[in-house]
This record gives sequence, structure tokens and C-alpha cells, in this order.
Amino acid sequence: MSSSAPAGASSRPVRVLLVEDDDLMRRAFTVALERYGYEMKAAADGLSGLELFRDESFDLLILDVMLPGLDGIGLCRRVRETSLVPVLMMSARGDGLDVVAGLEAGADDYVVKPVDTYVLVARIRSLLRRATYAPAQGPGRAGDEGPPSEAEVLVFGDLSIDTGGMEVFLSGSPVALTPTELKLLLEFAAHPGVVLERHTLLRDVWEYGWDGDSRVVDLCVQRLRRKLGRERIETVRGFGYKFRR
Repeated sequence: MSSSAPAGASSRPVRVLLVEDDDLMRRAFTVALERYGYEMKAAADGLSGLELFRDESFDLLILDVMLPGLDGIGLCRRVRETSLVPVLMMSARGDGLDVVAGLEAGADDYVVKPVDTYVLVARIRSLLRRATYAPAQGPGRAGDEGPPSEAEVLVFGDLSIDTGGMEVFLSGSPVALTPTELKLLLEFAAHPGVVLERHTLLRDVWEYGWDGDSRVVDLCVQRLRRKLGRERIETVRGFGYKFRR
């Protein structure tokens, strides 16, 4: 099973899997990202990308939506069956249903082609920061099972959030969250009962320094609701979202 290895945890370069069927774009993205120090592997179709993903370990995936055979949406779903590795989708239609479908499938963010290299690198760095957001686990926790002690958790009813080990438990059972879902939950938990506007969440969670697409927030909230319960996050129409105490 492929998984996300902590980027920056060693001196080795960050490993990125790019799945893009356009030969020119695939080569251009590969060369450009290698110049930034990333170790690149590339595939021209979804099935080849899935095979690479299963055979090797990557820190981040970049998936084009329109792929022959297994498309990027299907590939993202297959990846999410076994891994929480950060996923960045690429779409040629920024306002199309493919963007929503990609985010619903578990992608963390997306870019619209054509995309400048500096924008792509900024999104990659943001995703990797989220993936390594967790601090070191406290002493005496190795091998422990079940919810952590009260001294280390935020508790909201049957929801427990271990802010040291970066683990989430619902009714005592662990909940698997992607790095983006976890950081969004932590942002909500830090401001219980406070309405957080979408642009604030885009800035603080996705690290957008400009006006971004609020769909990434809406779809990530939907994924959290599916995992934690719909009543947990309230929609405040015209403003944003509020995490219930």
C-alpha cells in the first residue's frame, strides 16, 4: 500500500507522481518541478499511474482529470481507498463538474491548466506543509490504543481530537482524515461557536494569498460531515461555517 511519507523528514527529495496524458505537458511539468528539487515519476494514463502508486511511495500526487482508461477522478478514488497522500488535481475546465467531482473524490486542491510553474509549486508547497503539520507525538504514547488522555485532547461530545498525536476519534474509534481535512477540523476546533468565512478558511487552511475558489472549502466540509456527522458543522448562509461546541 502506498502512503504519504513525511516530506522534509529526511534529506531525501520530495517524491511526486505526475499522471498526465499530454506528452508535452508531462515533460514540461516534470522538467520544471525537477528544477525545484522534486524527484519526479510520471505516467501517461490512469492505470499506469495506479500501478506506480501501488509499487512505490510518494509524498504527493498530481493527477490530470482527463486521462485515458482510468480517469483522474477514478484514480483519486482508488488512491483514497488505501492512502491519505496529498492529491492535487489538474483540470482544463475550471468551472466544470470535473473540479467538483475531483474534490468529492478526495482531492485536496486543484489547479486549472494552463498553469504557471510558480503557481503549481506554491500549491505543492502548501499541500506538503499540511501533510507535515503534525508535531511530534508526546512520550509514552507508542503502542497505545483508543482515545488519548484528556490532557492532550479537545473534546466535543463524542468527538476527541488529539492535538499532539494529530489523531481524531469518534465514539472511541479512530477517524482517518486527509491532511487538509485534519487541518480544517483543527481550524474549526480552535474557534468553536465562531462563524468562519470561506475566504478566512482559504487563507488559513489552503494558504491562498489571493481570492480562491470557495468550492474547495465547501467540498472539504462535506467530506468532514460524512466522516464526523452532518450536525457537527453548521452552514451560516451568506457567511461561512460554524463548528458546534
